[in-house]
Amino acid sequence: MLHGRQAERTLVVELLAGARAGMSGALVIRGEPGIGKTALLESIATQDDMQVLRGVGIESEAELSFSGLHLLLHPVLSRHLPGLPGPQRQALEGAFGLAQGPPADRMLVGLAVLTLLSELGESSPVLCVIDDAQWLDRPSAEALLFAARRLSAEDVAMIFAVRDGEAPFPAQGLAELRLGGLSAEAAAALVDERERDLSPEVRRRVLAEAGGNPLALIELPAALRSLPPTGELPLTSRLLRAFHAQAVRLPTPSRDLLLVAAADDTGDLSVLLRAAAALGAGVEDLPVAEKAGLLRVEGRNVSFRHPLVRAAVYQGAPLDRRLRAHRALAEALTEPEQADRRAWHLASAATGPDGQVAAELARTARLAAARKGYAAAAAAYERAAQLAQDADEATLLLARAADTAAEAGELVRAQTLAERAVARARDPEQRAALLRILANAAAGRGFLRQAHRLQSEEAARLAGADPRQAVEMMMDALHTAWFAGDQELTAATAAQLEALTLPDGDAAWPVLRLQRWLASLGTGQATGRLEHLADVVDQAAALHRHSARDLLLICQAGLLGGLETQALELVGGIVARSREEGKVGVLPSALCYLAVAQTFLGRYRDATTSASEACDIATDTGQPHWAGHARGVLAYLSAVTGDRESCQELAGLALDDQGERALGHRARWALGLLELGHGRAQDALEHLMVLYRGPAAHQLPAERSLPDLVEAAVRLGENGLAAEALARFDVVARRAPQPWIEALLHRGRALLTPDDDTFARALRLHEQDSRPFDHARTRLLYGEYLRRTRRKAEARRQLAAALEGFDRIGARPWADRAQAELEAGGAGLTQRRSPGVLALLTPQELQIVRLAAQGLANRDIAAQLFLSPRTVGHHLYRAFPKLGVGSRQELAALLLSEQ
Repeated sequence: MLHGRQAERTLVVELLAGARAGMSGALVIRGEPGIGKTALLESIATQDDMQVLRGVGIESEAELSFSGLHLLLHPVLSRHLPGLPGPQRQALEGAFGLAQGPPADRMLVGLAVLTLLSELGESSPVLCVIDDAQWLDRPSAEALLFAARRLSAEDVAMIFAVRDGEAPFPAQGLAELRLGGLSAEAAAALVDERERDLSPEVRRRVLAEAGGNPLALIELPAALRSLPPTGELPLTSRLLRAFHAQAVRLPTPSRDLLLVAAADDTGDLSVLLRAAAALGAGVEDLPVAEKAGLLRVEGRNVSFRHPLVRAAVYQGAPLDRRLRAHRALAEALTEPEQADRRAWHLASAATGPDGQVAAELARTARLAAARKGYAAAAAAYERAAQLAQDADEATLLLARAADTAAEAGELVRAQTLAERAVARARDPEQRAALLRILANAAAGRGFLRQAHRLQSEEAARLAGADPRQAVEMMMDALHTAWFAGDQELTAATAAQLEALTLPDGDAAWPVLRLQRWLASLGTGQATGRLEHLADVVDQAAALHRHSARDLLLICQAGLLGGLETQALELVGGIVARSREEGKVGVLPSALCYLAVAQTFLGRYRDATTSASEACDIATDTGQPHWAGHARGVLAYLSAVTGDRESCQELAGLALDDQGERALGHRARWALGLLELGHGRAQDALEHLMVLYRGPAAHQLPAERSLPDLVEAAVRLGENGLAAEALARFDVVARRAPQPWIEALLHRGRALLTPDDDTFARALRLHEQDSRPFDHARTRLLYGEYLRRTRRKAEARRQLAAALEGFDRIGARPWADRAQAELEAGGAGLTQRRSPGVLALLTPQELQIVRLAAQGLANRDIAAQLFLSPRTVGHHLYRAFPKLGVGSRQELAALLLSEQ
């Protein structure tokens, strides 16, 4: 019987009711050991009208990739795995070792889990209950959390129980319920139900010492009966002591059997009995442990009554007996699919170097990495390095451990492992790779100067011995300097780049030329001596066509040089390939670059969709750097539409993430543009001056915001500042001679010295390469000038065109300004243009609608966007009425008319 917990049960019952009604949801239940998480799960785990899948995190399997996920899904795999889309089916098969194939991205596995649960929900609602989720292996946890965050209309409820004080279980974005101790009344009822013959003194002590912890209320009576009334011990220690006291009273064979179960804890009865036999225990010793309430046997599965029982049994055993237990388990694990577990037990039994065991662990690590279980691979490589007999082999294994830890996002661990390995590395290439890991880990943690020092020093060391590798290292250094927004770092990198050279005809020359372009752009130097950027971008992209990370750096150069269309094509290919291959890890950065290119091209709806998806996936994959960049783009787009609340919230998050580093620059530009659109020129100038006078004045947001600063300064009568900013933008325009950039330069000149010819030239340039927002703003400013000079008819033509342009993209405050100017010029009320029905859709609905209009089925759309097919159907169901269409066939014509 569950005592108390009425409020908690109500919350869980509401979650289940939502799943039954087609509104999926997830809940994370947190609390200290023994607080009743498992009991609460047990109270709701039997639902006659729901399919219930039960899983549990097992501490001893925390390094076995996808073991937790397999335990949860095993009952339904045979029926539902064959029906999954090909890439998703292959991802799960690879994760579970059911088939050989290319390694699957961890998020593709998550998508497969989402699709499988969605299809299960077609027949009846689904309840997934995962206990001890803090001990899930990382790939399983990531896949399940990926699915949980995307639950929408699948008739699925997911509940995770997480123990405080153990391994972390970050579950951002999911609802949480924290369990506290039972009330005094519920605690007393629980004790009285279990212990009817307690003396008043012991009962009082139990209630006082337990603090409402149900497990302590159950376990302490037996311990306190024989203890003197001395001072208190920490709760966990008291419980471990109680559990151990129960175990040591058992006969030796039963204790040995318990120890074997505690050393493995997978619940496999046959393995347990085979291993126990080596210690002189057998099936006849099992009932004693059952009768004592320490073990439970259900069919072919064995489990401890509580994880603390297992901990007490294992920790209370002498070292020599623990080693014997692990050796016995290794000998019992003879099947091919048990090789990973066997390797770990051999490692746990080892007391010194053992080359054979090291090789087994290295094989386990390679398999884990192939399945994208990078955290598990890092642990296996690290332990293999400890056991390796050859010093060079140990260094190689440590290097692989560092690399896979970095892939897992465990930057501190990667840095520690790399530091240990680099001190022993004798191979130059290995040393360079380790220094790259060290630098990337430092940069990822925000220590940019440290990262740059490592990269630049290693590049200098390699310059004579291996020029090509020096160039590659300098690419990392330039990347670090750029994102630091620090001119000192960028200038130091530029100077070092000037000293680098390559043999004639070396294939890496395009990369070196591209880096020199980036260095010049980042320091504001002239670029006339450099080759044409478009050609350099093409050559470098061809050389690095298989490296998404390097291609994104090339896109960055294209954006800085005004090659938005070229960059859009390049990054669009990266996004498409990443989706096709299920490589979710690179998607946030690629989608951010895509959103920036779309923004500069005036494709604001597409940019909103790309940046929103980038933010979501970056959050899911633990990439706050790119989540911050995406928020900066979204803040800018909100500024265009005049959405003050959204813009300030998004900009605030981006600025909080990284202060005034590169993440904050676009957010600061957004805040300046927001205030400028609402007519608050002083507030706008204050924001924009942070960029203008800041250390990253040559960053892309700082440079492209110069026309806004010029406008704000002119409105405040600060023409000297406006002229200074315009001179700086003139340098930008000469580096990136694009019609739309030249148009903004002439618009600035016309603001400082108004005349028809300068405005007219700006408008002609806009016509060559129209960006609707900038074009409409130039018309607005020209119209304002014409009205001030009392040429009302000419002013009305420009203002009406500006109003139509602003309304088309939903730039409300700018449209209101144009309307006000028209009315002030005697035009009266003007028929306003609607931004179109597509503006009624959310970014995700718009993305789904566009794919549906291309003829893609729900399952294909779901696979591309990392959603379930039912969620796709749900969004289409909501979007069709908004658009006024009734079928997919009508979408294509509608979207064409809205271009």
